[in-house]
Amino acid sequence: MQYAKSKMEQLVREDPQLTKELKQIMKEHDLEKSFALKALYHSAVKDGGKWQKDYQEL
Repeated sequence: MQYAKSKMEQLVREDPQLTKELKQIMKEHDLEKSFALKALYHSAVKDGGKWQKDYQEL
């Protein structure tokens, strides 16, 4: 499974919990949105993450 920025943006838009996590990552680590999206992908989606199935369905 590969990272796709457009899929992550859509997934975050559709899930309020992911939106909250993205904002938290951006604030805690002082990251731009694009980098925070990638970090969120690796922590919450990739390799059996909580949102992997939703990501794959997009």
